[in-house]
Amino acid sequence: MNVASSVPGSSSPGHGAGQLLSPVDRVGEVIFGLIMALTFTGTLSVATADRNEVRSMLIGALGCNIAWGLVDGVMFLLAALTERGRNLAILKEVRNPSNPARARELILDALPPLVASTMQPQEVDVLRSRLAALPEPGRFWISFADLRMALGVFLLVFLATLPVALPFAFIHEAHRALRLSNAIALVMLFLGGHFLGSHAGRHPWWSGLLMLAIGVVLVWATIALGG
Repeated sequence: MNVASSVPGSSSPGHGAGQLLSPVDRVGEVIFGLIMALTFTGTLSVATADRNEVRSMLIGALGCNIAWGLVDGVMFLLAALTERGRNLAILKEVRNPSNPARARELILDALPPLVASTMQPQEVDVLRSRLAALPEPGRFWISFADLRMALGVFLLVFLATLPVALPFAFIHEAHRALRLSNAIALVMLFLGGHFLGSHAGRHPWWSGLLMLAIGVVLVWATIALGG
């Protein structure tokens, strides 16, 4: 939990001020939208598909990602409100002078494990005194920054559909469009994994190939299960 995010003027939980979404969140939303789009393009039979079937597939893929983008955006707002309320409750407990041991435990739980493991009790008490000196938080509600991030979530899920769906809109031969669409999807999956690997300090090429394999398996499983 991020105790500081419950104070006035703070941004949504897990994100810095002025930052739309963390890099990992952005890649995750794009991959999610991409997999959703692939569950539609992967069911198209290029041998028998006509323009009406391709059109229906495009409408289905776009409509599905619009719906899931809306769901993701709303869930982001609900999660932000829930975490902010929880942070406010934690801050009140930390300020309670009658239970310093509980306050130290809450502060350590709010820190990354590696950082918490290096903290001495005196250092935790310093953090507690600084938190106690903060001004009293006011009411928390959905802010403009929250709405901006929720819109970002929606756009990432929706826009991930377009590179995969566009070949079907401009190429009349279904088999050629599907090959190009699949090639774009594979490149996007690899790039997503490559970025996550670099961000995590792992080998980016192996991470890209792993994400590529995971994406293919997830798409296959989703189609097989009727998704």
